[in-house]
Amino acid sequence: MKQDFDLIKDCSHKILAISDTMEILNGKWKMSLIACLCYQPMRYSELLKEVKGISGKMLSRELKDLEMNELIERNVLNTAPVAVEYRITDYGKTLNQLTGIIADWGLSHRQRIVSRMKMDSNQHQLQSHLNQ
Repeated sequence: MKQDFDLIKDCSHKILAISDTMEILNGKWKMSLIACLCYQPMRYSELLKEVKGISGKMLSRELKDLEMNELIERNVLNTAPVAVEYRITDYGKTLNQLTGIIADWGLSHRQRIVSRMKMDSNQHQLQSHLNQ
C-alpha cells in the first residue's frame, strides 16, 4: 500500500514538473528560438528570417518571455544604428539536449507518418486495381 502511494506521489511530482516546464516553453515558437540560439547568437532580424512564420510582434513577445525566464540574454551592440543580439544563457543551454531529443522525435514521427501514408496510398491503389 505504501509503495502504491509513493508511486502516485512520484507521478504527481513528475506531472507538476512537466506542467511547470510546459508553462515556460509553451507556444509554437519558443523551442525553435531556443534551438536557433543554441547554435549561435543572432540578431532580431536574423531570428525573424530563420523562424519561418513568426511575426515581428510575436517574436518580440517570445524573446521577452525567454529573457524573463533567464533562458536567453539581450545584448545591445555598440553600433550605428544600434543593433540587438540575442544569445542563449548558460542556464538556457541546459535545454540543448531537450531540443535535440524533440527534433529527433519530430523527424522520426514525420518519417513514420509519411511511410504510413505511402503504404495507405499503395493499398488504396491496389484495391482500386483489384476492383476493376
